[in-house]
Amino acid sequence: MNNIRLLSILLATILLLAPALAADHGLPEVDPLDHADGSIITAGSSTVFPLSERMAELWTEEGGVAPSIASIGSGAGFERFCVEGETDISNASRAIKDSEVESCAAIGRVPIEFRVGTDALAVTVSAENDFVSDVTLEELASIFSSAETWADVRAEWPAEAIQRFIPGTDSGTFDYFVEEVFAEDEEPILSANPQLSEDDNVLVQGIAGSPYAIGFFGYAYYAENADALNILSIESIEANAETTDDGSYPLARPLYIYSDASIMAENAQVNAFINFYLTYVNDEVVDVGYFPASESAFAGAIDAWRVANDMEATHMHEEAEMSSE
Repeated sequence: MNNIRLLSILLATILLLAPALAADHGLPEVDPLDHADGSIITAGSSTVFPLSERMAELWTEEGGVAPSIASIGSGAGFERFCVEGETDISNASRAIKDSEVESCAAIGRVPIEFRVGTDALAVTVSAENDFVSDVTLEELASIFSSAETWADVRAEWPAEAIQRFIPGTDSGTFDYFVEEVFAEDEEPILSANPQLSEDDNVLVQGIAGSPYAIGFFGYAYYAENADALNILSIESIEANAETTDDGSYPLARPLYIYSDASIMAENAQVNAFINFYLTYVNDEVVDVGYFPASESAFAGAIDAWRVANDMEATHMHEEAEMSSE
C-alpha cells in the first residue's frame, strides 16, 4: 500500500515538474496541436534542410501544421525572404549579408537570427580513393582551381585529372568555401569548370563515382553516405564534435534560421514552430549529422526569440549579473 502511495506521489511530482523542466531552456512550452492550421513556409540552405526537415517531422507528428521546406540554397532563400517576401523562415548556412538586410528593410522586414547548430563542412573523395586523406588549405585552393591533375598538387599522387563537384553559386556552402579558401574571390574556383549543383545528393553521386573526384558539402551528407565517401582532414585536423566546438577544424561554420518579429506576431504557428525548433534541436542535431551550437551562441538564439516576443533576454541578464559579481 505504501509503495502504491509512493508511486502516486512520484507520478504527481513528475507531472507538476514537467512544464517547469520544459521551460528550463528559457522558452515557454508550446503544444503543436494548438497550431494545426495556417501555414509555415521556409526555404533556403540545402545544408540546413535535413535539420529543418527533422524538426518539421517532429512538429507534424505532434499535430502541428506541416511546414513547407524548399532546399534552394542560402542566397536563393534570402531572395525569397528579403526581396519577394514569400517565406516565413529562411534557412542559411552563412550569416545574412548587409545587402540582404537592406533588401529586407525595403519590404518592412527586420531579420532575426537564430543559431541552430554547427556544421563541419566536409571535403570528401570516393571511398575508392586510396591516395589522399589530409590536405592543407593551400592544397585545397590548388585542387579547386589551378591544378589540372592530382600530381600537380603532390608529386606522389596520380597524374589523373581532378574531377570537381561543388554546390551552386546560390549556396551558402559555396559562399563559405570561397570565403575561407579563396578570400572571397570566386573566380579561381569557377574558372576550374567544376560540376555545380544545388542538390547535394547529386554531388554525392558524382564524387562517389570516381576515385579521382572531390567535392564538398555539409557534414550531414557525408554522414549519410559514409560507406561511399571518405572525408579529408584539413591541416591534419579531423572534423568531429570536439574540433567543431572549439573551432580548431578550419571549415567549421554556424547554421541558422531567420525570421522576423512581425511575421512571428502575426502568425502564431510560425512563432510556435521556431520555439519548438529551438526547444528540441539539440536533441536531434547530432543524429541528423551536425553538431550543437556553442552554449553561448544557442543562448543568444533563445534570447532572440524571447525579445521578439517582448520578453526579457534571460541569458543576457544572467551574464550581466555574473559580470557584476
